[in-house]
Amino acid sequence: MQRYFINQNADSLQRFSIIDKGDIHHILNVMRYQIDDEIIITFSDQSVYKCKINNIATNEIEIELVEQIDIDSELPQNITICSGLIKADKYEWLLQKATELGASEFLAVGMKRSVVKLNESKVTKKLERWQKIIKEAAEQSYRLAIPSIAYKASLKEVFQQSDLYDYILIAYEDAAKQGEVSNLKRMIKQFQPNDRVLVIFGPEGGLADEELALFSENSYQVGLGPRILRAETAPLYVLSTISYEVELLD
Repeated sequence: MQRYFINQNADSLQRFSIIDKGDIHHILNVMRYQIDDEIIITFSDQSVYKCKINNIATNEIEIELVEQIDIDSELPQNITICSGLIKADKYEWLLQKATELGASEFLAVGMKRSVVKLNESKVTKKLERWQKIIKEAAEQSYRLAIPSIAYKASLKEVFQQSDLYDYILIAYEDAAKQGEVSNLKRMIKQFQPNDRVLVIFGPEGGLADEELALFSENSYQVGLGPRILRAETAPLYVLSTISYEVELLD
């Protein structure tokens, strides 16, 4: 059953309308749903309901709540994936898969060694496209919330918001080259529910020394195993490891 998001809190006594143009198009022209068909709706309070379509119009689809569904598909921690800008197709793939794996937020950052440069005039358009990819991935993977994404012109802007996070981890390839294998697991063991965790990844060229120096006193460098991972693969490794340690082992 197809799933959609509505940016309102659920109320079993109220009827709701889907007004997002993309969702309406998907419901009518892709899924070809009709009146009395059922869909799944996730509300902004993260409650999930099976709903029945009561009425279809060109600019809205009216639905009625039928049955609440008990589901918990979110990671216990809020994981922010902060990565240097990489080639468009690779970054979009990263957003899709990292959303499926439970990331809560993305920061796309113009880092010193980023080959890709994002013109300020194109930021808004890019963010809209990236948010659409994230939303579709969240629907597909039965997430209870749609991750957010923001653009930062440099890692210094991220550093200025360091106090927002309980932990800051830096995936540093030199740590892997030197055989460091325990820090990531050790840090995950310390995570508590609802902790905010920032994980920083460099672009294809890696992190510059001055970027690493910014976080020298408030972060932990972690190796990601004995193999050197691509910029678009490393975040998926970290999210998978966190999921295994905090969701599956217990």
